[in-house]
Amino acid sequence: MSASKTIPLHGARLEYVRLPSAAPRAGAPSLVFLHEGIGSVAMWREFPQKVADATGCEAVVYSRAGYGGSDPARLPRLPRYMHDEGLLVLPELLETLGIERPILLGHSDGGSIALICAGGTETPLAGLVVMAPHVLVEDISIRSIKKAKVAYTTTDLPARLGKYHEDVDAAFWGWNDIWLHPDFRAWNIEEYLPRIRCPILAIQGVDDEYGTMDQIHRIAAQAKDVTLVELEACRHSPHKDQPQAVVDAVQAFVGRIAPNGLDGARPPT
Repeated sequence: MSASKTIPLHGARLEYVRLPSAAPRAGAPSLVFLHEGIGSVAMWREFPQKVADATGCEAVVYSRAGYGGSDPARLPRLPRYMHDEGLLVLPELLETLGIERPILLGHSDGGSIALICAGGTETPLAGLVVMAPHVLVEDISIRSIKKAKVAYTTTDLPARLGKYHEDVDAAFWGWNDIWLHPDFRAWNIEEYLPRIRCPILAIQGVDDEYGTMDQIHRIAAQAKDVTLVELEACRHSPHKDQPQAVVDAVQAFVGRIAPNGLDGARPPT
């Protein structure tokens, strides 16, 4: 992946990279990648470039505050931390980088942030791709996050994650603590789903240990234009467990909503 740059937003410098497609299409929308709860630019590895090459779209990848090479976040986080990212930080990032009508591609927390941005702001978007998103907190989520806490304190998980974060303890505990906080159990973003005007591709693994299929089924039931992809032999990270299936699904989605670039993209309804 190319060397990252930084951009100042909301009192923090955020790292980001812009990856051109090997086969660019004139007028193709940018794909903006939003990482998971303990993700970063580097943790996406080669996946953004593969998607860029398959779709003809530029890939824009960034680390939120507290992750990767970005500045530290304010801790402890509050239950509305994903709302702050989707309603405030992400729209400003797009405006500052001059990205018009992108497709947001989010994984886990990143998928939730994409949904909040699409349903809670006037940010013009061509579409959303959400992988293993959360729209509410489930028991299975809490159980797995508790297991992650045990693993972080008893295994080599800190060393493995430390390859991708400048302050791995802050990255992990900033995510883990808020998800396990009693106040977070009531977190729910379904109010935003009916307000989303752009098409959505929602992808989830059948074996996802952090959420059930109810998450993407609720999106399909409440948003206007949703394509569901349910992947067998796939856990919480579809882009790692079933990378080619995800690339193929994203390629088909981009081809449907923007066959001739942004000028040919279907306008919101």
